[in-house]
Amino acid sequence: MEGTAVDADVIIVGAGPTGLMLAGELRLGGASVIVTERLTEPTGQSRGLGFTARAMEVFDQRGLLPRFGQGETLETSPLGHFGGVQFDYTVLPGAHFGARGIPQNITEGVLEDWARELGADIRRGWDFLDLSEGFLDGDGVEITVSTPDGVQQLRASYLVGCDGGQSSVRKAAGIGFPGSAATRAMFLADVTGCSLRPRFLGERQPNGMVMAAPLAPGVDRIIVCPDGAPARGRDAQPVTFAEVADAWEHITGEDIRGGGAEWVSYFTDAARLATDYRRGRVLLVGDAAHIHLPAGGQGLSTGVQDAANLGWKLAAVVAGGAPEDLLDTYHGERHPVGERLLMNTSAQGTVFLGGAESDPLRALFAELIAYDDVKRHLAGIVSGLDIAYDLGEGGHPLAGRRMPQRSLVTADGEETTTTRLLHQGRAVLLDLADSPALRAAAAGRSHQLDITTATVKPVDGDDPLNGTAALLIRPDGHVAWGGDSAEELDRALSRWFGAAH
Repeated sequence: MEGTAVDADVIIVGAGPTGLMLAGELRLGGASVIVTERLTEPTGQSRGLGFTARAMEVFDQRGLLPRFGQGETLETSPLGHFGGVQFDYTVLPGAHFGARGIPQNITEGVLEDWARELGADIRRGWDFLDLSEGFLDGDGVEITVSTPDGVQQLRASYLVGCDGGQSSVRKAAGIGFPGSAATRAMFLADVTGCSLRPRFLGERQPNGMVMAAPLAPGVDRIIVCPDGAPARGRDAQPVTFAEVADAWEHITGEDIRGGGAEWVSYFTDAARLATDYRRGRVLLVGDAAHIHLPAGGQGLSTGVQDAANLGWKLAAVVAGGAPEDLLDTYHGERHPVGERLLMNTSAQGTVFLGGAESDPLRALFAELIAYDDVKRHLAGIVSGLDIAYDLGEGGHPLAGRRMPQRSLVTADGEETTTTRLLHQGRAVLLDLADSPALRAAAAGRSHQLDITTATVKPVDGDDPLNGTAALLIRPDGHVAWGGDSAEELDRALSRWFGAAH
């Protein structure tokens, strides 16, 4: 494609929460973006009902929380579960079971509005058909799409598949998707007029497990997991409310056929992980890269974090002059997160969905969760707060970890927070020692990062910021470096952002 004009720096296939989040991140970084979406209109379905603690922090980093309609601080639940065994997540500082009661269509609407405001070009009714050869060693990609006006070609420097578990982009790029095939079918529905007793944590019966929770007056979300129900083939007819009602009665003995459903769907216990999150100029994000049992509401949230990790890097490469091998760190950092996601959701499924043979395992889990160390470990896994990227070197205790929100007083006396400093999607050098040498090391990078000199308000307990001269915080909120050496800071800046201009 040398010498051929591109339609955008990046084409994203899929306008779900993951694709829309990535579009916004890329625009913040200065990259031009086209998002193609097969559907002509959003589905309007509630589906995922919230997001994890870390995904909530990611939204907060961009100032998006007030858009969800509940004010600056969303309602969160301290009580969560692992495999259906309940415990208090707040035993881990900063953790909770996530923001609940936010339907996925609301999340999609918030992210689409934000991405459009930032200048993303979102094209609905545009269906990805194929990927031209040359994406591995060429200088761009060309795709074929079906549009309302006929078949067209689009060109870009990079292509990102955010098109779900059956990703056409992943298949076109020849990226493997190994894992375990589905062994059972489970149902998901928002039912009306059924007056169901809440079963927030799920209830096991001899024939399976059910969950129920009120969504709105007269509307309940139900999950129905009948034992022995075979996985449905790809060519199977769409799920009907009658099927869901039959399965509900089979497990609970209750007849809900007099009610109805706003929508119904099904899911499985299939668990697969892409072999490569990047292949040449094609990258995968969200469900296109990983599918799993939806235990703990982690799917949407992991996709959002994938997008936050990739967005600033891809924008830095196409619009900011960063080295192309920066993109390899996306796979290096997020693929292990995907592995851990499949591990923990599969483990929860074994505990949660197993029949009588899993009773001893459930009893053992109940005993183990009585220990605070176990609670902290499991809360860290599900909340996403335990993610620590391997940066390949020693250094500050926070290096590779997410920067927890801390209150600051800047050099000019203004109060702010570490989270608010990230609203514009730029890296931040947080100078806590009023160090001219450290500020000078970053002075030539005003196009890439902001420099903030501040003091940190004290907190109770051990503080990893005690004695810290400065932190380099990446746009995704993870700490890239901490210390007091201008030479080390210069190396970290070159690694993550390329040579100074």
